[in-house]
Order: sequence, then C-alpha cells, then structure tokens
Amino acid sequence: MVTKLAERRSVNVADLARSVLLVIPEDVIKTFPDPGGPPPGDREETVLKSGPSEGRPWRRKPRLQARLSPGYDVSIVRRALNLALILDDGQHSVKIHNPETEKVEKAAQATLKAEAEQKAAATDTAKDNAKMNGEMKAEMERLQAIVSVLLFAPLNGGVTSRADALHVLGFAPSEMPDRSAVRSRFRMLATIHHPDSNYGNHQRMSQLNAAMDFLNA
Repeated sequence: MVTKLAERRSVNVADLARSVLLVIPEDVIKTFPDPGGPPPGDREETVLKSGPSEGRPWRRKPRLQARLSPGYDVSIVRRALNLALILDDGQHSVKIHNPETEKVEKAAQATLKAEAEQKAAATDTAKDNAKMNGEMKAEMERLQAIVSVLLFAPLNGGVTSRADALHVLGFAPSEMPDRSAVRSRFRMLATIHHPDSNYGNHQRMSQLNAAMDFLNA
C-alpha cells in the first residue's frame, strides 16, 4: 500500500516518511498505531542482481527500504508511513500553522505572563526576605546551641581512665558502647573539634584521640 501510494504521488517511500516526519510532531505520530513488520511466514520473490547467483530467483521476507537521516527509530518510521496512508485515505487532516504568527502570539503571551509574575514577585519580595532572614537566624541559633553542647571541657589531667574516655566522647559513665558506636561518635565529634574547623580546638582533638585509644585498647 505504501509503495503504491508513493507511485501515485510520483515520489519514493522515503519521501513519504520524510514528509510526515518533518510536518507532524513525533509525539503526535506516536499516537498512531505501528503496523509492525511482516508476519513470520510472509515471503516475496525477487531476482538476485549481483554475486555468483545473479539472475536466480530468491524468496525472502518482504522489505520496504527508506533512506532517511540517521536517528529515526524503525517504529517511528513505520508509524509515519501508516499515517501517510491514513491521511491519503482522508481519515485525518493536517492543519499547518503560520510560524511567524505563532511566534508573535507566544511572545505576547510570554510578555504578559512575565509582567504579571514580576508584579507578584515585587509584592512578595519583602515578606519573603524577612521570613528567610528570620528562619536563617533561628537556624544559626539552633546550630550554635547544638555545637555549644558538644564542646566538652578538656580534662585537666588528660584521659586517664575509662570514665574519662566515656566523658570525652559524650557517653554516660555507666554506658557500655560497642566499637561501632564509639567510632560513630568519634567521627561526629572530630568534624567539630578538629583544629581546621570553625570550632576546632587542638586540646579537645588530642583528648578525643586519647579517648579512642583508651577504649580500643
């Protein structure tokens, strides 16, 4: 059917597919059914035109050749050819829009939308800034409070017992944390007390290391 349509239009199959692919958006083409390939037992007879068997008849699966630019999925090409048949049969029609008219209309709509958004944004900017500043201030105060709790007072005599090590790592004297809990707590505190951080302190970091050595001994 596609071959006959191409012959009636004095074009080739690729021209039919190309016309549909260029004019109709791909998402629209995908809404039309894919007729699929030939059935398993379908065969056509052709005559070999080259090679040792030139001139001999050969039965093969029917093929429809269409030379197109690279990148088109086979299913899309079949759908496009199917749509060409549907359009030729008069079941559907294509409405061509004027790109320049559409461009002007879209530009006008975009301008009106931008102006409306700009007015709305100008009205809300002051409120948003005040709210954001308040939230940021509250968050900073919360973080500072958390950090201040984690800033333990260094032991004057250093870490000399298990109780000292537990204290430095923030555990209660009666706790029996396993190695995983000790390592997790050390990593968290080290990010705060390391001398390179904003709240870093060499003495605290040294006692953290000593506490780890004591508990892992």
